[in-house]
Amino acid sequence: MGEPAPPAGVQRDYPLARLATVRTGGPAQLFARVGSEAQLLELLAWGRAADVAIEVVGSGSNLLIADEGVEGLVVKLDRELAQIERTGERGLECGGGARLPAVATRAAQAGLEGIEFGVNIPGTVGGAVRMNANAYGGEFARTLRWALVASAGGSERRAPEQLGFGYRHSNLAAGEIVARASFALSPADPQLLKGRLAELRERRHEAQPQGIKTFGSTFKNPPDSDLHAGGRTAGLLLSQAGCNGLQLGGARFAHKHANFVENTGSASTAEIVALMAEGRRRVLERFGVALEPEVQTLGPVRFPWS
Repeated sequence: MGEPAPPAGVQRDYPLARLATVRTGGPAQLFARVGSEAQLLELLAWGRAADVAIEVVGSGSNLLIADEGVEGLVVKLDRELAQIERTGERGLECGGGARLPAVATRAAQAGLEGIEFGVNIPGTVGGAVRMNANAYGGEFARTLRWALVASAGGSERRAPEQLGFGYRHSNLAAGEIVARASFALSPADPQLLKGRLAELRERRHEAQPQGIKTFGSTFKNPPDSDLHAGGRTAGLLLSQAGCNGLQLGGARFAHKHANFVENTGSASTAEIVALMAEGRRRVLERFGVALEPEVQTLGPVRFPWS
């Protein structure tokens, strides 16, 4: 009989580089923009029936896509699954595709505090739940009320304690996609929150490179238990190992912050991986610290040290 045909709206050979902030990577074999929970569940069920792997791409801001492209179906959540809505006096409910800076801004306008740190995370709600995103002392595990997780078997609400949150980690499995999430926040003065957001944006602007094609932080900060690191961040270790401005092909460690890789215009994912390997080698050789990638991958991206 052959495998069932994909549902309506699925495109073939879609160029994914345009969806990644670093602008590298090949095409998706299949691609769909998903605007409702029903459509998402239909695609996930089709993927299981047709034995087709399904991946999700959010803002593409913490993502490295294989030059060969991605087999299977890649989905991007939008429309209903990217909306932000006020719920009750102290809550926000967001689609998994909602962008975090917009969520933080909407909360501040509503006089709700607790998610301001999201203004400096250029990702989506779904990606942030999957990675327990954090910044400037805040993390999603503290504000999340529940996440609606969709899979080929249907959808279910999960409380934070069911998500296995750790540092940049959750227990969400392959084939599970955060369709929606609800946040419990606290009332506060909107003007005070507006000032706090402005301060956080300024801190990010001062600390991180602006106006470059990058996926954000390259390596995770070493754990506090790593005595060789001595409390130093990944960026400081890379800088002290002489990586600022180091370039391979079109890929370069940023001059301003060595834990950011820049696509200078013609980089490939392979060049970025090679540059990461060289930076990691230098830090390991000089300090005995084995840095691990923070960036997520899509498709057959292989790190040579793993």
